[in-house]
Amino acid sequence: MAQSTSFELRRKLLQLEALYDVGRALNTLRPEGELLEELMQRAIAVLDATSGFVFSLDEKLNVQQLFTFELEMPPAAGAILNEAPIKQVLASREPISLSVSKFLGGPGGDLLIAPMVAGDDFVGVLGVGGKEERGAKSGSFAGDDLRFLASLSAIGAAAIDNTRNFHRLNLVRESLEDENRNLKRRMQREYSDRLMVGESSKMQRVIDLVARVADSQANVLIRGESGTGKEMVARLIHGNSPRKDGPFVALNCAALPETLLESELFGIERGVATGVEARPGKFELARGGTVFLDEIGDIPVTLQAKLLRVLQEREIEKLGGRRKIPIDVRILCATHRDLEQMIETGEFRQDLYYRLKVVEIVLPPLRERKEDIPKLVRFFLDKYGKREGLHDVRITQDALQKLMRYPFPGNVRELENLIEGALALTTDPVIDPGDLLMPETSVSSEDRELSGDLPSLSELERRYVARVLAFTKGNMSKAAKILGVDRKTLYRMRALSQNDAPVELWDIH
Repeated sequence: MAQSTSFELRRKLLQLEALYDVGRALNTLRPEGELLEELMQRAIAVLDATSGFVFSLDEKLNVQQLFTFELEMPPAAGAILNEAPIKQVLASREPISLSVSKFLGGPGGDLLIAPMVAGDDFVGVLGVGGKEERGAKSGSFAGDDLRFLASLSAIGAAAIDNTRNFHRLNLVRESLEDENRNLKRRMQREYSDRLMVGESSKMQRVIDLVARVADSQANVLIRGESGTGKEMVARLIHGNSPRKDGPFVALNCAALPETLLESELFGIERGVATGVEARPGKFELARGGTVFLDEIGDIPVTLQAKLLRVLQEREIEKLGGRRKIPIDVRILCATHRDLEQMIETGEFRQDLYYRLKVVEIVLPPLRERKEDIPKLVRFFLDKYGKREGLHDVRITQDALQKLMRYPFPGNVRELENLIEGALALTTDPVIDPGDLLMPETSVSSEDRELSGDLPSLSELERRYVARVLAFTKGNMSKAAKILGVDRKTLYRMRALSQNDAPVELWDIH
């Protein structure tokens, strides 16, 4: 009797140790097949079974993987679902102990079968058969053996469910990363196309600087009037830099008061004020990427000192916090303000100015590169013409000349809005001056002079061609570029204009 009690204690201790070991062994992400084989081998070894099987199920209860030990493998894995004991477990979702005359095409015997259930999902079935004689025990399973198998199945079900969830999340992550990469590429192409439209010498210098500075880690100060494309330049620099796979985090420094701006930049700790929760700042969110500070000239002087310290020490402290957090970002900033004048008046720190202005890129206003207007017009006509379902969109000579004379205080952004609005209003694919909703107050002195003598179209064309040729000092190639035509067309236009023959449409290439 004492020997039997001692054996029972050892058997229970062995089962507890096995469950502990299995829990630790299965608490790592492993391929599903390895998990299943591990479960079966552990069950056979601890329960002294002569045979075993295990299989996993998908959400539609189709067999995914099947492993057997000393049992006949069915010709098709799904055939195991036709076995009566398996049907019973699938129906009841409860572990069973029974004796059968045959199983899986072979001789039967005692069987222990337990379902593997994770939450509401049936993920598989684990079973053993044929108890071996050992010690004082006879060759039959005990009640504790079924409880052990059920516990082992529960641990295995959780491990398999974790593996599947990780795999699903990994697929979602990869899909989101692909989508993000595609979105970045589309965004880069859009910004790149929009910025790179232009062959003027000033724009060529900008393009060259962007290409040269993108590969470096240097801070860049981008300057220019509103609408010249400062954020587009920043995105181009980021998108062509070694940090392109990291985040691009932009913040308009002029849009927030000082207290909110500080928390947006550096983050805030919980409890700084009633109801305030902890949140990261832009420098934390942009880890491994780029921070773009738009309108840097509008940062208050007190906050400029904190920003300077961040640039020097490469670490931040959250608002209300004491812990220093290292940062890994590149800083790009932009402004339309005269920072040098602000330094003179004490509105901007000189030391911060030199920290930010490692490289400076100055974007020219559109009025200083009017030779780019025809190509920009063509780009926006194609872009918004497709959106509006218009084909072969063109612009009349009068409409283009109206754009060429306009000073564009809103720069490229204003030109884009004008073309988009014109295409929304026009009833055909030809834009004429009436489709361009330009402010009346923007009429230049040249327009007023022209309205005084009201020249004919041919006379207006002759004057314009003559003015462009005078501007280019007779250089026909350069004049043709400004006019948006080839040299042969320019020769013909000049000849026709001298004969008072009108030209209705500009062929912008």
